[in-house]
Amino acid sequence: MKQYTTVIFDCDGTILNTLDDLMDTMNYVLTKHNYPTRSYEEIRSFVGNGLAKLVDRSVPTTNPPISEDEKTIMLQEFKTYYADHCNDKTAPYPGIYELLKTLKNDGYKLAVVSNKVQEGVTALNNQYFKDYFTVAIGETPDRKRKPEPDMVLAALEALQSTPEEAIYIGDSEVDLATAQNSGLLPIAVTWGFRDKKVLRDLGANYIAKKPEDVLKILKELIKE
Repeated sequence: MKQYTTVIFDCDGTILNTLDDLMDTMNYVLTKHNYPTRSYEEIRSFVGNGLAKLVDRSVPTTNPPISEDEKTIMLQEFKTYYADHCNDKTAPYPGIYELLKTLKNDGYKLAVVSNKVQEGVTALNNQYFKDYFTVAIGETPDRKRKPEPDMVLAALEALQSTPEEAIYIGDSEVDLATAQNSGLLPIAVTWGFRDKKVLRDLGANYIAKKPEDVLKILKELIKE
């Protein structure tokens, strides 16, 4: 019987719904440059690979194409505006606190791993999740971003856990690749940035439609 002791969570799109603030910020920048705004579903499909990719995917296709210099300016404007508006509408997904409380009470070791810079991850964890995550790992100069395994392995080391006893929970192709590169079994969630079909096509074997499904999947895995 397999024994799992540790659960590592992605942040944006998994435990924290940041999409509205990301959309509002992106549309602020697009409007400032006289470009058409993007819908919620468009932004949802654009996020998950960093802010530079979000800007690149959000700008319209023009002839000639929008210059890299203008995109760089837009990215900086995004970061400046988002710093002041990153918590306007951001909140944990419904059911997340209940899931984390249950996992903690069941004795699981918990961590959150995000491609945000370490200072941002620490601040968000302190604001929303300090009762649940003793380990919150973000990007630092000596750690490569996901899908490289550096962040997950740092979290496992801090928790004194091994990949064999850990589950990774995330919502995107980056998360599934991160789990594979780290040697963790992934559970994909559909309430974040990607739909079930996309996750299934990416090879996800375990998919949670709502937070309580994670508990059901964990019980199935323990029986195997």
